[in-house]
Amino acid sequence: MIHPSTELRLVNPHVGYGVFASKAIPTGTLVFVQDPLDIVISPEQYQALNEVSRQHAEKYSYLDARGYRILSWDGAKYVNHSCAPNTMSTGWGFEVAIRDIAAGEEITDEYGLFNLEWEMDCCCGHSSCRSRIRPGDAIEYARRWDKELRRALQHVPMVEQPLLAQLDEVSHHSLQQYLNGTKRYRSVRHLLLKRAAADGNVAC
Repeated sequence: MIHPSTELRLVNPHVGYGVFASKAIPTGTLVFVQDPLDIVISPEQYQALNEVSRQHAEKYSYLDARGYRILSWDGAKYVNHSCAPNTMSTGWGFEVAIRDIAAGEEITDEYGLFNLEWEMDCCCGHSSCRSRIRPGDAIEYARRWDKELRRALQHVPMVEQPLLAQLDEVSHHSLQQYLNGTKRYRSVRHLLLKRAAADGNVAC
């Protein structure tokens, strides 16, 4: 589920649609949470899809650490990538605003955390654009992204959280334990497919 203070707009004919903030969204706000209405597609179900459905699944879903495709039921599937995103996936799976997002600003994400199966061209236009988004980006940049997320998560208790009630019980409890200092931070490395993490010699 995408944050309620968002709306779908056409970015341009080349990019297509994107998600924009209809009100200001402060740092530390949960912007996306997987909820029970999202479609979860197992590897077997994906292989059984016809070609057209498979193409739609590839375009609009992301791979979780189990290798399942998560297809959002709402506008969350239209969130575009940026090499300087304003939201990012946490090790618990939800997305959080890593900086203040102004009303009217496009909500952007880091596709490098989505277990990509192949490289993608990037047209985000930011001065720090990597030009290509690669399957290995999550391992290469994990330390930097974790640093950004740690800073953002400090703000979670201080801002309004309309999506917190949608967070699954285990993740909610684990997040609260981290925030009160009784549990370690959960790295974005936990989002990686187990094989990718092993190949990258990553200790989770």
